[in-house]
Amino acid sequence: MNEIKNMDNSKTQFIRVLWCDNANIIRAKAVHVDAIKDNNVSVGISRGQQGVPGVYDGVVAGSGLDPVGEITLKGDMSTLTIIPYAPGHARVMGDMTKNGKVWENCPRGFLKKMISDTLEEGLEVKAAFENEFYLLKKDGEFNPYISSDSTPFASTYSMDINYEVIGDMVKSLISQDVGVEQYYPESGPGQHEITVNYADALKAADNQIIFRETVRAVAHKHELQASFLPKIFPDTAGSGCHIHLSLWKNGKNVLQDSENDYSLSGTAQQFIAGILNHLPSLMAITTPIPRSYRRIQPQKWVGAFNSWGLNNREAAIRVIREEDSAIKHFEFKTVDASSNPYLALGAVIAAGLDGIKKMMELPEPVMNDPATLTPAERDKIAIKPLPTTLEEALNNLKEDEVLMDALGIELSQAYIAVKEEELSLIEKLDPKKEIELLADKY
Repeated sequence: MNEIKNMDNSKTQFIRVLWCDNANIIRAKAVHVDAIKDNNVSVGISRGQQGVPGVYDGVVAGSGLDPVGEITLKGDMSTLTIIPYAPGHARVMGDMTKNGKVWENCPRGFLKKMISDTLEEGLEVKAAFENEFYLLKKDGEFNPYISSDSTPFASTYSMDINYEVIGDMVKSLISQDVGVEQYYPESGPGQHEITVNYADALKAADNQIIFRETVRAVAHKHELQASFLPKIFPDTAGSGCHIHLSLWKNGKNVLQDSENDYSLSGTAQQFIAGILNHLPSLMAITTPIPRSYRRIQPQKWVGAFNSWGLNNREAAIRVIREEDSAIKHFEFKTVDASSNPYLALGAVIAAGLDGIKKMMELPEPVMNDPATLTPAERDKIAIKPLPTTLEEALNNLKEDEVLMDALGIELSQAYIAVKEEELSLIEKLDPKKEIELLADKY
């Protein structure tokens, strides 16, 4: 109890215990501090919760779950954080447990397992999620959302217009131990990007939850709506959530090896090759809603082809070579913030580890825009277009033994059932209704 009582904010009344479900909806139950014993914050939730889609509150048939039975959501006290935009509330990230053990349907537990597998290889993954989002205004019944401004990429005028709301977001993030590196207006009108510091894999995923929660809540205080939906307006830029990754061993970044091809270590090459090998399946997890595929288009800097390159922003994986030729991290671009960060990062790690275990060979880097190559030229260097629909990606995932085994029987069944249900309902909606349904969820 001392850890809670000694928090800086003596007015804290509730501790929220958060979880992020298979639909990537962030949910919580709040426990009053007077009800907390032995510094242990736990709540019960229905086991059917992991079978609930983002489009309605009910358990999907075929998920292997139902409303009968409880699991325990155990708060990770190391993540205890005062919520600056909600006075009187703090939060902890929750781990789903059953009979005292991690429940197989727990996304955070899945990432922890992948981290453990990485450590068995003598490696550590560090990461950061790089978010783009729109600030929106409501505009009546027939045009429910409009951009908060109409400025272009990196506009200083946009910085001035949005000075207060962005400043409040940054202050709130920093107060929650999420370090901020850069901010700039993105290319879409009313679109912004705030980049945060990298961290170990679990904290990076926790930070992504904090980031989404903070940006949306602070925007609301400024009478705006923040949305991470991957594609809102048909004629403006979509919003991605690129993952920046690095590999470490014994406290040292092991991506670079100047004696090797492309100045990448053998381990780095194998890890990236594993991601590329599984990318058509990974997309069912990293780009998991139908609207994700409206964003993934050639020549939009989103990585629409299964390729990698050095400083190539059209490649799905961009290895970043700095001016002094140093390689400290690489960017996985085919991902957006409609993905559960624990599942997305865990699946990427599983794919990379498979590349290491099987010593996969990295293909040649693409040094130009893959869309400018002829089909014959792409075939010659083994570059293929990535899935263009969620249905295609889900079918690939079902056939991917490595990723299905990594997820496990229960989690893979529930996840696929949720995504297929969302697909079947969302594809029947006209774009206006789809935006209305999803803009405030992501």
